[in-house]
Amino acid sequence: MGFHLTIDAWARRKWWAVLVFSAVLGGIASVAASLPDLYRSTATVIVEREQVSEAFVRPSVTAELDTRIQMIREQVMSRARLTELINRLDLYADWRKKAPLDTVVERMRRDIQLDLKGVDQPMSGRSATIAFAITYVGREPQMVAIVANALAALYVEENTKIREGQAVRTAEVLKTQLQDVKQALDAQERRTSDFKLSHAGELPQQVEANLASLERLNTQLRLNGENQLRAIDRRERLEKELAETAPRSEPATVLSPDEERRIKLRQELVDLRHRLTAEHPDVVRLAGELQSLEQAAAQTPAPEKDPAISTVPKRDVKQAVSDVEAELRSLKEEERALREAMGAYEQRVEIAPRRQQDLQALSRDYEATKDRYDTLLKRYEEAQLAETLEQGRQVERFRVLDQAIAAREPAAPSRLRIVMMGFMLAVALAAVAVLTAEKLNTAFHSLDELREAIGLPTVVRVPLIRSAADIRRRRWRMALAAATAAAGVVLIVAGSHRLARGNEQIVRLMERGHL
Repeated sequence: MGFHLTIDAWARRKWWAVLVFSAVLGGIASVAASLPDLYRSTATVIVEREQVSEAFVRPSVTAELDTRIQMIREQVMSRARLTELINRLDLYADWRKKAPLDTVVERMRRDIQLDLKGVDQPMSGRSATIAFAITYVGREPQMVAIVANALAALYVEENTKIREGQAVRTAEVLKTQLQDVKQALDAQERRTSDFKLSHAGELPQQVEANLASLERLNTQLRLNGENQLRAIDRRERLEKELAETAPRSEPATVLSPDEERRIKLRQELVDLRHRLTAEHPDVVRLAGELQSLEQAAAQTPAPEKDPAISTVPKRDVKQAVSDVEAELRSLKEEERALREAMGAYEQRVEIAPRRQQDLQALSRDYEATKDRYDTLLKRYEEAQLAETLEQGRQVERFRVLDQAIAAREPAAPSRLRIVMMGFMLAVALAAVAVLTAEKLNTAFHSLDELREAIGLPTVVRVPLIRSAADIRRRRWRMALAAATAAAGVVLIVAGSHRLARGNEQIVRLMERGHL
């Protein structure tokens, strides 16, 4: 029954179906024929890695490649760059006449596509970019290729500028920091040198020398004390001898050879003690010889002397006493100087730990600054080498691998696909129109439908008898309906042609995902 109903409906509404089908298919075919052709050209840029190993040269450009490409893309897509390119190549001449410049720039942004090409890294699981493609879509194939190549050249140029600029700025920043640290290092050296000069003798490395000096001074002080005791003893003997000497008016008396020898030895011993220490061999020898003579003189009985005659000149004894007094004063001055020197050395030894702490603090600051200076110097030398390599193109760079060429066939629109989609849409709308007309029409189309609706089995059919006037009117209505339908189809086709002619937006809307 469904098949027969469909056939009956088609027989009654076939002209509606033909009209809708023709209008839809004609409009879509007109659109497909009138849409402008869009051409696509692609330039491929390859990323050439460093020609010098990073084990020898530390790169100064550390930004990720994908990040840098996106940054370059933003610079290339900037309003100033695209405006310059539009004016230089005279792009979108029609659009510039009827639309503001910002709209034209935005349209060009939509016409440009960037596609990154990478390979998967098995260790990290990430994709490493090895190349990227720049695609431009437009209506003139030659100009489309020119624009694509110009965009690729901009990417190469911007990458070179970024890398060289970053290398130069890195070297300049490191140079400035190196100069600042060098000044700080010089200041640290001056402070350390001034500290050592101002605290000479108090430094920790001089403690052993100070202790040795203290030991030497202590030995000299002990010898000085022994020399003072001997000088005091000599002075007492001389004073006793002077007291025993009778005062005579005679200037001199005759002395024995032994006494003259003893007096001479005493004088020589006093002179040597003024110049030498008590342990000097000459001093020890003269003292021993003098002691032997005095012991011999003490054991020998004194000869009878005339009381009026003096054995030792009084003047020589007083001179000897004066010499001993002078020697004692010199020894006391020497003792005072030795004690002062010992106090100074003791103070140096006591203050050495504090000076050591101060020197360690200065040394730590100096070493920290020196390490920082060495690190910056190494990085500055690497930055200079990297800058030289950047200028010589010996590091990572972009190179146009495949230049864009003019396309022979348009990339869009796909007219066959549009017509096929229009055909299916026309069939569907024709079927919908037939069904809608059937639903909206409540007339009975057969005797069985009438009997079923009124419930009377005895219903007869009376054929319609048309007059000549009815026939003419029916023909006129059919002709008018046909003319109206044809005019409607023509208007639809003409409107579709006018709408689609030169309208790239429709092409992009239909070819979304294919351009």
